[in-house]
Formats: sequence, structure tokens, C-alpha cells
Amino acid sequence: MKRGEIWWANLPAPAGRRPVLLLSRNKAYEVRNAVTVAEITSIIRQIPVEVELNKEDGMPKKCVINVDTIMTIPKNLLSGHLTTLSPEKITMVDEAIKFALNLR
Repeated sequence: MKRGEIWWANLPAPAGRRPVLLLSRNKAYEVRNAVTVAEITSIIRQIPVEVELNKEDGMPKKCVINVDTIMTIPKNLLSGHLTTLSPEKITMVDEAIKFALNLR
């Protein structure tokens, strides 16, 4: 596991099984039982807290990472690796997080 990977997660209802982006620093995956993630959804609103993904990014269909839904979950809720983001997409996620948390 490493930052920038997309994994399937079995989240509590109503979210259920959905892809999530791993956001924790890489060292955390070795020592922590919980990881910080952002949900990925097919509901696209075209707002600054979203980063669009598609088949070119390894996703089955067009969707977005929504960094307004950052959460920390138990690592055992992750059930399988889906894809890994390009460095360019990770930079876009970082910018969206800065916007979402007003860190500019």
C-alpha cells in the first residue's frame, strides 16, 4: 500500500463497497491500523474539490475523487488494489485538498 493508490473499500452504509484513494503518508501503512482515504464517486459536480478520473487512469468508468469526503478508516476495510494514480493526478489531488481545507 502507498499514497496515490486506489483500493476497493467496504465502507459502512450508506456508502458500501466503493473505490477510495489512499492519502496517508507511505510510512503510515507499515505501522498504523487505520489509513486516511478520499471516496471516489460517479456523481460529478465539477467543483474544485473533485479530481476527475476515467479509463485512462485505470478506472472502469468516469468518476471523481472527492476530497470533501476525506476520512480515516480501518485498514482491514480495504479489499483490493484497483490502480495507481499518475504523479500529475496526485498533484491535482494535493491542490484539491489545499482548496478543501483552505490551505492556500
